[in-house]
Amino acid sequence: NRRLHFICVPLIALSLIGMLWCIKIPLNQAAEYSITPNVGGIFIAGVLIYYLRLSLISFLGMLVFALVGCILCISVDASPLSLFYLSLGVFVVAWLGQFIGHKIEGRRPAFIEDLEFLLVSPAWLIDALFEKPIRGWMVTILVLLITFVIADQLYRWKPAVDFSNSTIQAEKYDVQIARDRWGVPHILGRTTADTAFGLAYAHAEDDFLTIQQVVLAARGKLASVEGLATAANDYYVHLAGIWDDLDDRYVRLDPEVQGVCNAYADGLNYFASQHQELLVRHVWPVRGQDIMAGFIHKLPLMFGLHNDIGKLLTADSESSGTASVINPDRLPTGSNFIAVGPPRSEDKATRVCINSHQPWTGPVAWYEAHLISEQGANVYGGLFPGSPVVLLGHNADLAWGHTVNSPDLVDVFKLEMDAQDPLQYKVDGQWHTLQRRLVPIEVKLWRDFRWTVNREMLVSLFGPAIRVGEQVYAIRYAGMEKFRQVEQWFRMGQSRNLAEFKSAMRIHALAMFNTGYGDREGNLFYVYNALLPRRVTGVNWQDVVAGNRRDLAWTEYVPFDELPQVENPASGFIQNCNSSPFQSTVGSGNPLESDFTADFGIETDLTNRARRALQLYGGDSSITRQEFKQYKYDKTYSAESDLQRLVNTFLAHLSETESSLKEEVNLIRVWDGNMDKENRSSALVLLTFLPGIRNLEDGYDHQKTMQQLRDTSARLRQHFGRIDVPWGEVNRIVQGDKDLPLGGGPDTLRAVYGRPQPDGTLQGRAGDCFFQFVEWDPSGQLQAWAINQFGSRPGHPDSPHFSDQVPMFAAEKMRATHFTREQVLAHAVRIYRP
Repeated sequence: NRRLHFICVPLIALSLIGMLWCIKIPLNQAAEYSITPNVGGIFIAGVLIYYLRLSLISFLGMLVFALVGCILCISVDASPLSLFYLSLGVFVVAWLGQFIGHKIEGRRPAFIEDLEFLLVSPAWLIDALFEKPIRGWMVTILVLLITFVIADQLYRWKPAVDFSNSTIQAEKYDVQIARDRWGVPHILGRTTADTAFGLAYAHAEDDFLTIQQVVLAARGKLASVEGLATAANDYYVHLAGIWDDLDDRYVRLDPEVQGVCNAYADGLNYFASQHQELLVRHVWPVRGQDIMAGFIHKLPLMFGLHNDIGKLLTADSESSGTASVINPDRLPTGSNFIAVGPPRSEDKATRVCINSHQPWTGPVAWYEAHLISEQGANVYGGLFPGSPVVLLGHNADLAWGHTVNSPDLVDVFKLEMDAQDPLQYKVDGQWHTLQRRLVPIEVKLWRDFRWTVNREMLVSLFGPAIRVGEQVYAIRYAGMEKFRQVEQWFRMGQSRNLAEFKSAMRIHALAMFNTGYGDREGNLFYVYNALLPRRVTGVNWQDVVAGNRRDLAWTEYVPFDELPQVENPASGFIQNCNSSPFQSTVGSGNPLESDFTADFGIETDLTNRARRALQLYGGDSSITRQEFKQYKYDKTYSAESDLQRLVNTFLAHLSETESSLKEEVNLIRVWDGNMDKENRSSALVLLTFLPGIRNLEDGYDHQKTMQQLRDTSARLRQHFGRIDVPWGEVNRIVQGDKDLPLGGGPDTLRAVYGRPQPDGTLQGRAGDCFFQFVEWDPSGQLQAWAINQFGSRPGHPDSPHFSDQVPMFAAEKMRATHFTREQVLAHAVRIYRP
């Protein structure tokens, strides 16, 4: 009976704690990051107090036992097992063991007496163990180790995923994947749904883990896998209400688009079912709604909603920005779109350069793909992981691309709160109640150990709200109610002419992005696309706004046709390089800045890339194909650029007393503004002056610049042995076994953004990446070229396509792409069905 007690008493106590643990105690008010209390935790606290009254040693022993109980309850809760039913089963079996022990002993205590024994027996067990202290401590350590091992296995235990329907669903799709010599997937399907299924499978073959991360982020479960650093994303998912009524919104999509999303999800599920060793929890299987949610999740992050939230939570109104899960390294993003039509082409052709600048890896790195369906769709271009449609590229009749713009799309309101009631706020003299709930956020702490905390989420008349200390701030952002992003991009790619393309754009689900267009008929079109809120005038919308008037909660946007736009300008040329829409072409045809108020926050300045595009393309009235491509690779800083102005300011402030840096100054004087690989001044100039550009508007600090020059000179001498090192030795592209020099630099038309390395080099991390040249000759014949900075299989370092395009990219060469079904099949090196 004593031996059975040593087994059954701990099991009964643990199972009792487990069952009580399942009884949650919801709180109407709770602090941020609070946990949900439960009866089991209260029971443990009471028992510990009881044992502390008995003796210190009993208390310490029960403290260890309580810790074991808590760890096991939490870890079972985090596993696929049911804590309640497992505890109930253990409880029943352990009591049966007790009854057997009593029968062996020949006693039959009453049930109430058994309960009394249950409360006292742990003390008896502890006392028995510690009759020999060494034995007691050894058993304690052993129990803790066993508990850790059990908990570790429970946390690592992933729930089984039911993929039984995946093969059945896969059989619905008629699709082939044709890989060319560069590994680029050309998806040949009977319908658009077939091509979406094939695209998902091909992309999963090439970069499955990134796609899985994208779905996890949109689900608001990223922190459960990647830890506390990504918990802000999961809170944002709840705050933005991405999954609120998502099923209802999903069925309002066009049925064909629903079919595309469902098919893409089926393709991912089919691949996942074949590679279950790669899966994380909280993702599989995915649904079409997950694909739609991914678009809703990304867009606000791309126009910087996380920065506004971050400023509130850090109380730092001057913060330059916070990291988001789509760009955790805060790499610069931009883009160029340039097009010339017959009036400006030497051979009367239409030429388009689709040149987005994105991080080279991660959730918003471009993936190249080609979709052909027997229904007539034929679209070639780039897309992000998790997208079932091409986001920029071309079809047989037209080409389009995007560049990032930065209108004012987010407003923050400070609510007038009731000092006595933390949920009451006043608008137009009347009190209103904030909607409040606690949202669970599961966070990975160490190994697979996770902890779920609850975070307060509020909703006001103005939008989602955040409590910061005693204040509550509401956030209203453009596109809060929009959900047809994937449908708009699908319709853009299916368009056949400018009228159909504009019709797709009028869906107006994209809150941002300049959009450029060119087609086989020679039409050029540009629009400063944005959801520009129609705000009340007379309010400083750049600052935090007092949220005490309902009319400040804007509900309308400037219609698409009233946005700044250019159509077929006389110059036969359009450009946007993340700059003012009011200088999109040369000569007549530009939108008027006076037609738009400052409240919209529309950019009025020009990037260096825009200046150079206007100078090169706008200054040449007869552009050949070679010139069109050559201008794109321009590496020069305009005389009006911020960098050149800063260099000139520095030279003007020089004095004879600074002769100790004569060699450095001479290199700066002879710099011609170019960032060629061979240029021997570029490294010294860029590394010295680029950090100062951000503070140029605050006034020039000559002493600070001189110190930066000294530091740069010292680093170059340390790593390269001289200061006149060719730029290509510093500016590098590194992938796999490739390590090559690059020309270009920040904000040049050949855009490259690098990060410093321990060896003194800059390793390219963003800028020019996948981009395309598209051309229609006067007879409407299509030709196109493309390049990827790395290769078509970013998720497979062991693949030749991980880095096979690096030499061409570094040499500023491009690949001719295959577009018709006949061309694709003729040049395919592998054709297969998923």
